[in-house]
Amino acid sequence: MARRLPSQPPVLPGFSHIHILGSGGFADVFLYEQNMPRRQVAVKVMLSEVVNDQVRQMFQAEANLMAQLSSHPSILTVYQASVSSDGRPYLVMELCSSSLSERYRRERLPVPEVLRIAVKIGSAIETAHRAGVLHRDIKPSNILLTAYGHPVLSDFGIASTLSEAETQESVGLSIPWSAPEVLMDETSGSIESEVWSFAATVYSLLAGRSPFEVPGESNKSADLISRINRAKVQPIGRSDVPPSLERVLQKAMSRKPEARPLTVLELVRELQAIETELGVPQTPIEVAMDDWALATVSDLEDRTRIRAVPGSTAPPARRRRRRVQPGVYSPVGTVLRQTAGSPHNSGTQPLTQSKGMQALAWGLVASAVLVIALGATATLVLIKANTSDIPRVTDISAKSAASSIEFSWTDPGIKAGDSYQITTSDGRSSIQRLAAFAVEAKPGDRVCITVTVNREGKIGPESGEKCVDFGK
Repeated sequence: MARRLPSQPPVLPGFSHIHILGSGGFADVFLYEQNMPRRQVAVKVMLSEVVNDQVRQMFQAEANLMAQLSSHPSILTVYQASVSSDGRPYLVMELCSSSLSERYRRERLPVPEVLRIAVKIGSAIETAHRAGVLHRDIKPSNILLTAYGHPVLSDFGIASTLSEAETQESVGLSIPWSAPEVLMDETSGSIESEVWSFAATVYSLLAGRSPFEVPGESNKSADLISRINRAKVQPIGRSDVPPSLERVLQKAMSRKPEARPLTVLELVRELQAIETELGVPQTPIEVAMDDWALATVSDLEDRTRIRAVPGSTAPPARRRRRRVQPGVYSPVGTVLRQTAGSPHNSGTQPLTQSKGMQALAWGLVASAVLVIALGATATLVLIKANTSDIPRVTDISAKSAASSIEFSWTDPGIKAGDSYQITTSDGRSSIQRLAAFAVEAKPGDRVCITVTVNREGKIGPESGEKCVDFGK
């Protein structure tokens, strides 16, 4: 089948188009140069034929979500999201390389390198899951490399929320890494199916092919689906891959979801154990703490949320509890507590011991009161130091260009991970790190914007509205 031609690159204020980078089922990715600050960026532009009001709303929710998730070191950074003058939503993203998805097919990747990539990408997926988000399209081609060789996970959610608009061909591209229950429409996605896809991706990086792709035989979509449903994973076929790693991946790709690891984090810890077995340093797990994970976009479109509905929640027997042994490393975001039991007082305790116990009890009470008082004082100091510390943008300036109005403002003191949320008078919203924003305009247009600082999902005080009458 002939490939379609790329769409026309949109004119984006503050950016200069260079060339096409790639095309997908419903979006094209172009290389642009950002004028200020000057850097090359990848701009993903949706095709006009798939854009409608519902898609625009979904795009905005996804863009807001990506702005929060992209603070993770192994998730692709999104700088800006907006809508071009011809009505096509677009994302301005960090420019990364897709060389890994080509390299694993043509050469054998070292096992320690694959494990390092797997732990980092698994950390990103686990962080997303803790934020209530499913990726839905985990596969090797969605792992990119930054300029420094750091792996990052791309295409979070935007493609998956448009799955109903995808053609059978574009869906087929992800079949090799889709769990059997997803292929059979038993669920639209779950943590268990993401565990499967993640394991299949790690397998592919090691084997140079997808788990159910048989060299020399027919590997059409129907053949792959049939093999995936039988769940007989082909051996990786490498002498340097330890049997323990093969067993871990086979378990994670079990036909029954309840037989797989409970979470991606559980699978990542097993991969860390294999690193130790191989004598290489363990790759650190980078998972956001629970408080951060709770600060997510509240109105994210349902198709991308993890909810307690049939298909995304395992049966009660699945939620097993494991006894934690002393000294075992605690999972991220949890605290292990040990409570020592003591026999009941039989009433035969000597009076002196009873009085001693009473004195000790009163002493503990007094100590507790003192600790609470000191804690309250310290808390008040901390509250005074940290309340309402999200800065406010106060000095928005504007100047007219040939066909746009360029707004800018002084950095009010944002921190790493903070972003600006810009809302225009027509209701559009954009999230970015740059302290400048351009809006296309025609003579006679009145353009207004407000700017707030977004910190870990919390919105700071709103700036005053800045309005400009273009052409006057």
